[in-house]
Amino acid sequence: MDEALGAAVALVNTAEPPETLDSVDALRAFYDQWGYTGSKPASSAELAAVQAIRPRLRRLLTADRDAAVEQINEILADKQALPQLVRHDHLDWHIHAISPDRPMDQRILVETAMAMIDVVRADEMRRLQVCQARDCNGIVLDLSRNRSRRFCSTTCGNREAQIAFRARRSGLTN
Repeated sequence: MDEALGAAVALVNTAEPPETLDSVDALRAFYDQWGYTGSKPASSAELAAVQAIRPRLRRLLTADRDAAVEQINEILADKQALPQLVRHDHLDWHIHAISPDRPMDQRILVETAMAMIDVVRADEMRRLQVCQARDCNGIVLDLSRNRSRRFCSTTCGNREAQIAFRARRSGLTN
């Protein structure tokens, strides 16, 4: 679950300026980084298809619980997901719900929907939120024990800390 959600959040956040999923090579690197199975993306059409699902994933990841359930069910039905236990590479038995020969964008949607099932069932929607940095709309996946993560990246956290520091310092010198 954590890996599929992490991949979905990372994919959605590639659309935040500056665009970082801007080539087939970048998509291949994303594929490798997140351990996807199935055929490796090789065309600009596959890149465009993956880029095109980012808004749908964003809506799912930021939805309230009931809306997320509707979206999950829609994705699973639309892609004709059929959950099966599989074991491959270094991974023990786990669930796949889509054939590895399906296009990458479809695999991402189904894997994210399957991971979101666990989030919904555990009533943990608050683990997903929008970055609290003033100039960022990235998604935060908070897997911390105390649910304290507020920023999508260290960069956003550092930038906000710098802004707060400057505000305090300017208040002290006036």
